[in-house]
Amino acid sequence: MKYAIVECGGKQYKAVEGAPIEVDLLEVEPGQPYQLDSVLLLVDGDQVTVGTPRVSGAQVKTTVVSHIKGPKVTIFKYRPKKRIRVKTGHRQQYTRLLVNSIEVE
Repeated sequence: MKYAIVECGGKQYKAVEGAPIEVDLLEVEPGQPYQLDSVLLLVDGDQVTVGTPRVSGAQVKTTVVSHIKGPKVTIFKYRPKKRIRVKTGHRQQYTRLLVNSIEVE
């Protein structure tokens, strides 16, 4: 099984060929290709390549599938005896990428 650990937006993700990954929102239209150059670890069967800090010449080619919203998080602030009740919510936006190939030059 071939996979790589990539960094995107300051976070690390496991990218497996043919599988989707969800990263923070990217300003790329759906259907467009996107390339991840920051590969930290590369595994191809029994061969493991660890970058210092990145694997040189390695890249992960992906395609933007869609932009989605994460689950809703409810924030409720409450102070008893002071009549303070504040209810807000948040939904994080993500970009779903389909990993096409993991290449090493």
